[in-house]
Formats: sequence, structure tokens, C-alpha cells
Amino acid sequence: MRLFHRAASLALAACCAVAAALPLSAAPGGVPATRGDYVWPLAPRPAVARPFEPPPFKYGRGHRGVDLAGVPGQTVLAAGPGVVAFAGQVAGRPVVSIDHSDGLRTTYEPVASGLPAGEIVVAGAPIGALEAGHLGCGQAACLHWGLRRGEDYLNPLTLVGAVAIRLKPVDAPDRAPPAAAPR
Repeated sequence: MRLFHRAASLALAACCAVAAALPLSAAPGGVPATRGDYVWPLAPRPAVARPFEPPPFKYGRGHRGVDLAGVPGQTVLAAGPGVVAFAGQVAGRPVVSIDHSDGLRTTYEPVASGLPAGEIVVAGAPIGALEAGHLGCGQAACLHWGLRRGEDYLNPLTLVGAVAIRLKPVDAPDRAPPAAAPR
């Protein structure tokens, strides 16, 4: 019996060690889970000029990222460690995309960059300069910061812990709402 307990303990320890070594990629609900590997792409911490607005359906209207207030020429930083997947023009706008080892891809626009695809970057490394003229931005310049896992757009503010979670009350089905006081 003692041998069985020892073998079970060793098996459990091995499973825990393997699980701890695996990358932490997502929490329930598709929200990225991080170990603090991500930083703001602008410094100092910028104001959010326009929030993430997920579309109601796959090709619906929405805002698939956040706009961060900045100034023209401001240095844009890699939000996390990864590999430059793309740096170039998309629809006439300069864009940088970085693939991260946890299966996420961050995008930055409008960012003029000289980095080649395949370049390895660390969190906080300069990736380019912010350009003016982002549509819908009421600031001198805005960085449109996007986040995807596969084809799913996610809120990039989750990477830096800047999303407030609000709990809403739920009426219990067995409880009637309070009656109004007689006048």
C-alpha cells in the first residue's frame, strides 16, 4: 500500500511539473491570461481614446481594438515578447503585427517601422514611430492597438490588466421584487 501511495505521489508531482511548464494562454471566456509578460505599447501609460467594441456577429460593425492617445513621432513599444509577423502597408496605412508564443497576435497602426518580418522582439522594445491621422481619433495621434487569437478579436487592455470587471445583480427566481411602500 505504501508503494502505491508513493507512486501516486510521484505521478501527481510529475503532472504538476508538466502543467506548470506549459504556457498560460487563456482563461475561461477567451480572455487572455498572462504572467505579467505584457506592457503598455506607449509610455507613459496613455489615455484610452476609444474602447474595444466587439461586433455583434463575425463581420458586423465594431471596433476591433482600442485607440490610445499619443503624439506624432512617439515611440511605439512591443506589448509583449514575440516575433514580427508583418511590418508594412495595409490599405495605405503602416501596420506592425507581432506573434506571441501564447498564440496571441498584437497589431499596431499607424506605426512606421523598419523592422523586418521574423525579427525577435522583447516586451517594451521599440518597434516604430506613431504617425498622425488615425481616422476617428480626436487626438494629435492615436495608436490603434489590436489583439487576436486566431480569427477572434479580443480586448488588448486585458493584457495589461486595465479592464474593469463589473458584476451585475441577478434577481433570484424564488424572490419577488420588493413591494412599493404605500403612500
